[in-house]
This record gives sequence, C-alpha cells and structure tokens, in this order.
Amino acid sequence: MRDAMPSLARRTLLMPFWLAQVLSQEKFFARNPVIGSRWLNEHGLHTARAEVAHRLAARRRRKLARLIGAEDRERLDRDGFVVKRDFLPPALFADLTAEIRALRAPAREMVEGDTVTRHIALDPQVLERVPAARRLLDMPEYRNLIHYAGSSAAAPMIYIQTVLSHAVAGMPDPQRDLHTDTFHPTVKAWLFLTDVTPDAMPFVYVPGSHRLTPQRLQWERRMSIRASERAQQPETRLVRAISRDELSDLGLPQPELIAAPANTLVVADTFGFHARGASAQPTTRVEIWAFGRRNPFLPWTGLDPWSLAGLGLRKPNLYWKSVDLLERMGLGRQRWRPRSAVSAFDPS
Repeated sequence: MRDAMPSLARRTLLMPFWLAQVLSQEKFFARNPVIGSRWLNEHGLHTARAEVAHRLAARRRRKLARLIGAEDRERLDRDGFVVKRDFLPPALFADLTAEIRALRAPAREMVEGDTVTRHIALDPQVLERVPAARRLLDMPEYRNLIHYAGSSAAAPMIYIQTVLSHAVAGMPDPQRDLHTDTFHPTVKAWLFLTDVTPDAMPFVYVPGSHRLTPQRLQWERRMSIRASERAQQPETRLVRAISRDELSDLGLPQPELIAAPANTLVVADTFGFHARGASAQPTTRVEIWAFGRRNPFLPWTGLDPWSLAGLGLRKPNLYWKSVDLLERMGLGRQRWRPRSAVSAFDPS
C-alpha cells in the first residue's frame, strides 16, 4: 500500500500533462499512459490523432504549395520524397566540402547497434567557420522544400551528420529496418557530401507510403495496440517498424533504394516507411542533415518562435543541454554523448 500511494499521487499530478500531450507531437506510447492506453487505442485514440494531424497537414501544405516548383510538388505528393542531383552550384559545393573537412568542432555521438552517428550542430559559431553552409541555409529552394515536405514553415534543426557503419561491435544497425518516425507528416533532408553507393548505406523509401490510406490507418491501429501492450517496457523505434511482407497488404510497392553521388539533396516526409540501407563494409557517410517536427495540431504554417533572430540555430545545443540536465536529475537518459573538437570525417 505504501508503494502504491506515491505512484497514485504521481499519476494524479501528471494526468493533466499527459492529457495535454494528446494534442501535441508526443509519439511515445511507453512514457504517456494516456497515449499508451490499450483500451483508448482499441477505441480509436491513436487513429483519431493521426487522421486529424493529416487533415491539418494537408491544409498547411496547400498554403505552402506556391513556394516550390510544380514538378517537385508533384513528386512529394505522389512519392513522399524528392531527389535533387547537383543541387548546389559546383563552386559552392566545393567550398562547402573544403570548409567542413577543415572544421574541428564539438560534437555529439550516438551508438545504435554497430553504427555510430555523429552530429555537429550548425550553430552560429560553426557557421562563422563554414560560410558556405550559411549560403545553403539561406537558399529559398532548400528551405521551401523542407517546409513543404514537413507541412510547416517552422525552422528545422540542422547538423553536419556523419554515419559510420560497422564502427563498433554490436547487433546490426536498427535503422536498417523499414519504419515510420511518428504518426504525422515530418521531414528529414540529406545533402550528401560523400558519394552514396548501392552497397554503402543508401536511402531506402517506400514510394507513396506517406499517405494515410484506409489500409495504412488500420496498420496504425494495430501498431498502436501492440505498442500499448508493451507500455511498461522500454520503447524503441522498432515499435513503428514494418516488414517488407506487410507492404502489399497496405497496397504499397517494395522499397526503392536511392544511391546518389555527392551534392545530391534528398527531402522526405518520414511518416512514410523508410530505412538506412545496408553497408557491405565499414563506410563513412557525411551529409548536411535537417530534421523538422512540430506540433501537428497547429493550424498555421508559421508563427514559430525558433525562426526569430537565428534562435533556431541554437536549438540543437539547447536541446542537448536540456536532456543532459534531465539525466543529471534522474528524469531521463541522454543517448547523445559529447565529444571534444572532432572532424566530421574522423573515424569513430
């Protein structure tokens, strides 16, 4: 009884917060007992969140549609991703790669299976040393493709990302499994600084899987119920994984493997099923990586405080520091561990 009382008091105090998160981007079933309630998800809570979020995303995209070309808009609407080869002018791309190769800056690293991912935030200090990256970020085409795919004009978080395959002993990289990131449209963008070959971590995406069809909605319902049954267990991305055998039941094709030379930009709605392709041998992939995810229940496209006065460029470091603080307080776990001055091209 003594143990039950603190737990009951905690749940009572946190219930308003958990209820408010239903109308937020919160996606984890394990850390919110409302979102992770099997009974509520059997009765349609998760699918209702997905349906409302997608309707609002469609409205926001209609407002953003004029900002990108008709061909890119058609591809994003049809396939869920767009591939832009030779995205930067050759001279600008040469400057960008040279400046990043010369850069040594504080970074964070995360290990997943046998793969290490390194992030160097493109914050104001780094951009002073990599002016070519500032020119990329200021390009309307770059910004607008990310905004349209993410259905929001909010500022994304942008990093120099390094992915090192087979870098440590461990299980296969879990990012190789087809998965969706969350229950609503979100965006990730990769400007490859190194060549991406078919046997060295190509981007993998299931064309058309970003659409919330009736079959996909039923899959979301089944997934949410399975995840709710595991609500007391640590949650991983695998909750939202899908096997290739299931794709045909959803009326979807097999995934497309996207290998591309350096200076290719890929922008994708990561509600669609996607993965990191396998690597036949240890490989280092370096890219400018952007990630955008905002509260999907906001009806407007802008009014983003992170877009003011370069505040968004400081968001990655502020995020890392906040999770560091939560870990010190015993309220969370920081997966991204700091490294002192390092190059994006250094080994793990």
